[in-house]
Formats: sequence, C-alpha cells, structure tokens
Amino acid sequence: MSEPSAVKDALRNQRIETPSWGYGNSGTRFKVFAQPGVPRDPYEKLADAAQVHAATGVAPKVSLHIPWDRVEDYGKLAAHAGSLGLELGAINANVFQDDDYKLGSVTNPDPRVRRKAVDHLLDCVDIMDATGSHDLKLWFSDGTNYPGQDDVAARQDRLAEALGEVYARLGDDQRILLEYKLFEPAFYTMDVPDWGTAFAHCLRLGPKAQVVVDTGHHAPGTNIEFIVAFLLREGKLGGFDFNSRFYADDDLMAGAADPFQLFRIMHEVVRNGGLDERTGVAFMLDQCHNIEAKIPAVIRSVMNVQEATAKALLVDADALGAAQRGGDVLAANAVLMDAFSTDVRPLLAEVREEMGLRPDPVAAYRATGWAEKTAAERVGGEQAGWGA
Repeated sequence: MSEPSAVKDALRNQRIETPSWGYGNSGTRFKVFAQPGVPRDPYEKLADAAQVHAATGVAPKVSLHIPWDRVEDYGKLAAHAGSLGLELGAINANVFQDDDYKLGSVTNPDPRVRRKAVDHLLDCVDIMDATGSHDLKLWFSDGTNYPGQDDVAARQDRLAEALGEVYARLGDDQRILLEYKLFEPAFYTMDVPDWGTAFAHCLRLGPKAQVVVDTGHHAPGTNIEFIVAFLLREGKLGGFDFNSRFYADDDLMAGAADPFQLFRIMHEVVRNGGLDERTGVAFMLDQCHNIEAKIPAVIRSVMNVQEATAKALLVDADALGAAQRGGDVLAANAVLMDAFSTDVRPLLAEVREEMGLRPDPVAAYRATGWAEKTAAERVGGEQAGWGA
C-alpha cells in the first residue's frame, strides 16, 4: 500500500481530459434532446469545461472534434482556453459524417475519397500546430456490411498507407492515438475492430503512434484490464476514452455500469506505472449525455475515475505480491477486494480541501448558479450537438 502522502500526491496530479462534445446536445439514433443553456460554439464549450475544472481541480484539458469545433483562428481559441485556466488537448478527426464516406474514408475503394479523408487528417495536424496539441486521435467508422463487399486485406493496405502519410507529417512532440471498435456502424467487418489491429498498425508506424482504449468498444466479457496491462508493457498505451456500456457503445458516464471494471483497469494502470506522466497515458472521457444535465454528468464522471484511481492506489502491493508468489489465490483476490470495498470519498474530499476546493464538486458547481445563468443568457443561435 502506498504511503498516504504518496496517494494524495498521485490524486492531486492526475489529469482527466474532458470532451468538447460532452457539453453539446446529443441523443440516440431516434432523437437528439435539446437542453437550455447548451453551448453554441467552441468558446462556450470551453466556458463550461472551465466549470468542471474549477469544481474538480483535475480537468484542465479539453479535447476538440473537427469539424464540430472548427473556428477561424485556432491560436485565438487556445489563448481563450488559457485565459480560463484550460489547455486544448487531443484533436479528434471526423471522417464519418460525410456522404462520401458511405463506403469508408481512408479505406474507401475510391482514391478520390481516400485523398479527401487523408487531407482532413493532415488538416487536423495543422490545427494541432496552431493549438499546441500533442495528440491526434483517430477513429475510423470504415468497414463493410456484407461478405464480399470489398477486399478485406486491400482495405488494410489502404489504411496503412493513409496512416503512414499522416505519421510522416507529425512534429517531434506529436503522436497518433489510434482507436478501435468492435462493430458499428459497419456490421460485417470493421477495419480497426480490436486492440490487436490497432497495435499492429501502431507498431509498424513507430514510436509516435499508440493505441487508445475506449471502454465501450469491446465485446461483452472482454477483459479490458488485460489489454491495458499488455499495452502498457509494450509502451503502446496512448490513452483511454472512458465511458460505460451496458449493451454496446452506450457512452454513459464512466464507472456507471461497472465500477468494479473501472477499478480493475485503474489497478493495472497503477501497477504498471501508467500514472507516471512520462508514459504519456491520456485519461480522456468520451461521453454523450443524452438526458442528464451536461456539466454535472461530466463532473460525476471525473469523480468516478478519481474514485477508481484512489482505490487502485490503496491496493497493498506487498501483500498482493506475496500472495501471488505463494500461489494463495484467495488471499490475492482478497487484497484487491479490500481496496475496492474501501470508501475513498472521505480521502478525496480531504484532497480537494487541501487543494482549496469544496469537498463535493457537484455541490460546488450547483452553488455557482452557472446552469441558471447560461440558460438565461444562451438564447438564440444554434446549439452545439452532433454535426455542429
């Protein structure tokens, strides 16, 4: 078990990146639900993100999604973020919301469409240069719906060629974070369906390419913590997209569906050095809040990741190692369960108070009156949401 001061230091130093799209309107395939006070542009999204950071003290980075967050002057946007105590994080490319991409983007059989997609990815690197971002996050909806629809191996060749061109454009302090997804929107094959495919492409690309683990992108029963441990061991874990799923890619609040799974993941992160900032592991949220209030949901998600991290830090590593070496199965499991069963909320409240924050971030946010203020002021214009 780590010393109490070391546990507190780790919790104070943890950084959790929030998604700009988490502050906009979202919904299901059937309906996007509008809420009062939702941001109308990237500047208002950052203002909301600043409320999350003010309440939690650990969420200074905000991911952007292009073209949803397109602006004329990205340097100005970065400066605005700085004025709010924030910085711009990963730049997320979007090559899935255009009619041209019906049969794929970088793996499309049409070279014109492939060129269009790669040009967008290169444009995103230009935006990284302008914002000071270090991470280009790539998720491809590319795949096929029917056997025989396209040449599966040829699509991998096209993917590798596109990734290679973008990789060559990266600056010295920039990297590709390659995401994977088992299914959806393609139902027969996805071109990057699993961590092994993403790992193979990143391995071929080089040290500036790493894998993103989205906790909602796996088949039921997949041992995500094994994937995390393996990728950390290989130096190829670039980051997380934290969310929760019950059935598919539900994008619910992190830790909502299975807090024990989130704890097990964070245990492997802690045990394998993933909290060390030198590893570069980015702890990002990727969530769409369909019916719940946006900012409190993001705050709650940050808190859930903090709680899982705190419990992982409380695992008695010496006792666990001794039980494992001795082959004592039940004792080893009991060490983990003892840590998971610990109520870490008083510890986190203490850490927040030592940081000059209120112990309850949700209550701290509600006390600001921000929700009422923005609902009254953000009238007119077009609210941000999917495709905006």
